[in-house]
Amino acid sequence: MDVLLIILSILCLLVGLAGCIVPALPGPPLSYVGLLLLHFTDVVEFSTAQLLIWLVVVVVIQLLDYFVPMLGTKYFGGTKWGSRGCIIGTVIGLFFMPWGILLGPFLGAFIGELLGGGKAWHALKSGFGSLVGFLVGTVLKCVVCGYFIWQAVAVLL
Repeated sequence: MDVLLIILSILCLLVGLAGCIVPALPGPPLSYVGLLLLHFTDVVEFSTAQLLIWLVVVVVIQLLDYFVPMLGTKYFGGTKWGSRGCIIGTVIGLFFMPWGILLGPFLGAFIGELLGGGKAWHALKSGFGSLVGFLVGTVLKCVVCGYFIWQAVAVLL
């Protein structure tokens, strides 16, 4: 049974890492499930504190994944119009996978700024901020999943 759980754990960890890039897969939650499966073997035992801290990290990363593009918009000088457009674009982009998740926040912020009376250059800058925010969120997810893989390898070797 341990061998099956270890194999499933490794699959979850790898698919979780892929899920950082592929929008349809929830990367960090899948990687966390991989660690949980590994915990249920006789080979590995993580502490309760580790599992709870990692769970909190996963929840925070998942929440940040939706808000970081909006923060990027604000950081690059976007107004309320750009931030709201970014949120709307993110939601609409979910229906047009995989490109919608990348272009939705950008176009939402861009269109929002234009509707708010902003100039095209300012709107483009705001949209670029949402794209940078999206990329920062993706990097954060990859770092968390990479850390989970590192933890699994460390206890298995």
